[in-house]
Amino acid sequence: MDRMLKAARASGSLNLSNRSLKEVPDEVYKSLDSIGEGENWWEAVELQKLILAHNDIRLLKEDIRNLPLLSVLNVSHNKLSKLPTAIGELKSLKALDVSNNLLCEIPEDVGSAAALIKFDCSGNQLKDLPCLLGNCLDLSDLKASNNCITSLPEDLGNCSKMSKFDIEGNKLTMLSEKLVASWTLLTELNAAKNTLIGIPENIGSLSRLIRLDLHHNRITSIPSSIKGCSLLAEFYMGNNLLTSLPTEIGELINLGAFDLHSNKLKEYPVEACKLKLSVLDLSNNSLSGLPPEIGLMTTLRKLVLTGNPIRTLRSSLVSGPTPALLRFLRSRLPAEEESGTSESKDKVIALASRLSLGSKELSLGGHGLSIVPPQVWETSDITKVDLSRNSIEDLPIQFSSCASLETLILSRNKIKEWPTAIMESLHNLVCLKLDYNPLRQILSDGFQVASKLQVLDLSGNAGCLPENPGFSFLMQLQELYLRRMQISEIRADIISLPKLRILDMSQNSLQLVPEGIKNATSLQELHLSDNNISTLPPELGLLEPNLQVLQLDGNPLRSIRRTILDRGTKAILMYLKDKIPN
Repeated sequence: MDRMLKAARASGSLNLSNRSLKEVPDEVYKSLDSIGEGENWWEAVELQKLILAHNDIRLLKEDIRNLPLLSVLNVSHNKLSKLPTAIGELKSLKALDVSNNLLCEIPEDVGSAAALIKFDCSGNQLKDLPCLLGNCLDLSDLKASNNCITSLPEDLGNCSKMSKFDIEGNKLTMLSEKLVASWTLLTELNAAKNTLIGIPENIGSLSRLIRLDLHHNRITSIPSSIKGCSLLAEFYMGNNLLTSLPTEIGELINLGAFDLHSNKLKEYPVEACKLKLSVLDLSNNSLSGLPPEIGLMTTLRKLVLTGNPIRTLRSSLVSGPTPALLRFLRSRLPAEEESGTSESKDKVIALASRLSLGSKELSLGGHGLSIVPPQVWETSDITKVDLSRNSIEDLPIQFSSCASLETLILSRNKIKEWPTAIMESLHNLVCLKLDYNPLRQILSDGFQVASKLQVLDLSGNAGCLPENPGFSFLMQLQELYLRRMQISEIRADIISLPKLRILDMSQNSLQLVPEGIKNATSLQELHLSDNNISTLPPELGLLEPNLQVLQLDGNPLRSIRRTILDRGTKAILMYLKDKIPN
């Protein structure tokens, strides 16, 4: 103990976790008073970080006030039945973890620790939270899961910086609209396993919300204002009493995982078929059929339908692989009328050209074009051109004159060559989509002309990447899509891209995630579904909390239990972080 206290006086940090302690040694409360021989008192520092987790401590003394510079205090997983009021005197305290103890109340004095940013009181026997916690105006991360809390103090609305709130496993019957209105910076809200009967009508004011977990409640409807949660990526509503979904749900353009299992849904709305989901769980509902438009949800990797009285589909389709079901549903869509004659194509092009005069966007997707029409470069100040789903093989050199062009969509054409010459002239181009073309191998310096790109999609172009693709040229890149390209490794030059927020390498041949992934600190979404990954490096957990979406479906993962995988991104990252050696 003397050796550890001496080290703490030099570093300001003391870790006494997992030492079977039944009480806190008195020397901890007066560490500067016990400077030993050979130590210089003027070099000693006050204790700033104290970890006492995973012991058998029953009492934390009021002497804790003798550590005025303490910024981190962790007494989780002990046997504390009460907390000292002196915690309120710790004016520098920023992180307090008292989880998994025997606490029946939190003293109001904690509100005097006004510097508090992160507070975890989960896994206790609390019936409420202190009102004065609302005095902690910088509080942004509050976890109070697995208690007996029946209501939340309105004073928490003062904590306007709240970004993560976890109240799972309590006895709440409602979430206050006042709190929702105050917490406009919220990115994660977990109120699963309560007795909620509804969702606040103003839920749409949470425009930064990324993860919303309300599974296992008694919720009967989702308000139409949900469309305001435009960044929502994960939405868990399983085990509720939903009978229908609002049509506005189709406006959640960033939603990737949608869990609706064990409700009372009788239909899935056509409007929700616009979602770009990768996982949709509709199991154990009352669905008798599905709209064929679900077949157009080509991003779906996992569609779960078991436990529904579906009579319009064979049981082998319902329980079979998702791609086969989607193909069948697409086959039931009414055939689109062909705009086959050149006259009708000319009319379509002319109309699109007129519309672009106001919008500066020219949309000519899916019209059977074999060449790029001259209207593309003849339309002045055009900023976006969509030529997807055509039969275009070449880009004419006149394309170079589109000096204002910012977005170019060429998905699903017959383009074979990387457009180097044209890219050299398009100085404002920030988004290029060339997915699902028969693109030949790009030259090793091909990306050098694309240094301003922020979005690049090369999915479905197996073999187009050279041995050394030169991703390091793309220093402005924020979104990179490399689906279905037979790629076997995540390259270091991709990980080192400083602004990369979204990386999609699903449906490849990846066998591992490199330890260096920890350096991809800007990543918010990482899509690795349908690869051959069997283990994940613990260092991946270091990307929490920035990484909001991690998709791993369709991998032979053996190192993480299914129960953890099913709980979503946050649970996976926290599990991995805990595996990092101290």
